[in-house]
Amino acid sequence: MFSQTVEYALRAVIHLANEAPAARTTAQIADATRVPKDYLSKILQGLAKKGIVDTQRGVGGGISLAKPPTELTILDVVNAVEPIKRFLVCPLDLPNHGTNLCPLHKRMDDAMATVEAAFRNTTLAEVLADPSNTSVPLCDGSGAVQSLKMRGK
Repeated sequence: MFSQTVEYALRAVIHLANEAPAARTTAQIADATRVPKDYLSKILQGLAKKGIVDTQRGVGGGISLAKPPTELTILDVVNAVEPIKRFLVCPLDLPNHGTNLCPLHKRMDDAMATVEAAFRNTTLAEVLADPSNTSVPLCDGSGAVQSLKMRGK
């Protein structure tokens, strides 16, 4: 349902949320999130253009979140990369449908509305603080968890 680019962007911002307010290099983020560095660089450029991350060149520079993790939602990140597409009119351009979606497209739009609402109501800080699971975002695949904890946010 979501592209690999969206997945990679979410991994990167969750990592940055965990490290906030500290900046990290593209190489550090790529290593922590297991995203190819060159691909990640392009994703981060797009996120910077959309105001999700800030970039600073030079010594002491790097990439950091543009806002605190409590103010950025999953929807902010998803829409910055690949906006969620809703069905506002018949996707088949059938003139007799217009804004009256057929039962199939209505249900598809309802599903997207549910996803959109869930993402709109979930901040990056909430993802990191979610106690509902024994694992945390960005485990290393072997079960060993990377150092992810909220630092006084």
